[in-house]
Amino acid sequence: MAPKTRLFALALVIALPLDQLTKQWIVRNFYYREVQPVIPGWLDLTHVRNPGGAFSFFASGEPEIRLAFFIGASLVAITMLVVFFVKLPRDARLSGAALGAVLGGALGNLIDRVLYGEVIDWIDVHLTATYTWPTFNVADSCIVVGVIALLLETFVEPASDEPGDTATAEPQA
Repeated sequence: MAPKTRLFALALVIALPLDQLTKQWIVRNFYYREVQPVIPGWLDLTHVRNPGGAFSFFASGEPEIRLAFFIGASLVAITMLVVFFVKLPRDARLSGAALGAVLGGALGNLIDRVLYGEVIDWIDVHLTATYTWPTFNVADSCIVVGVIALLLETFVEPASDEPGDTATAEPQA
């Protein structure tokens, strides 16, 4: 099995079950909108539901259209992630793991939308005394961490020494 595949699968089998297990724990142990401080003034567990996208985008849209839009967008994103993964070189370990984490998060939130028509969020981080970051979940965290890893790899990756690589080639007169 290629290194990228092992790390992709590992990230996926950690991200998706962890997301779904934590959401089920919240649903079973917290009533809707219940808040439990973990680190007072900084971190709370809060059971909320998000019918929209990131930062509640389109949350007030017509329910049937909103659900169809987000399920369709999720399926397109999942397809693109699989295509990107297949095109990776065999030894692209970081990209493989990052895409596995993003896919796990996308599937976790898609499962919520199919089962509940909305996403279960539960992590509340207070950035200041007056500002709380929008409530999120493990799936969202996996997506963000995976995208950051992909961006870092893209912008920090050392230049290639491959023949014909224009990034390291000597200027021609």
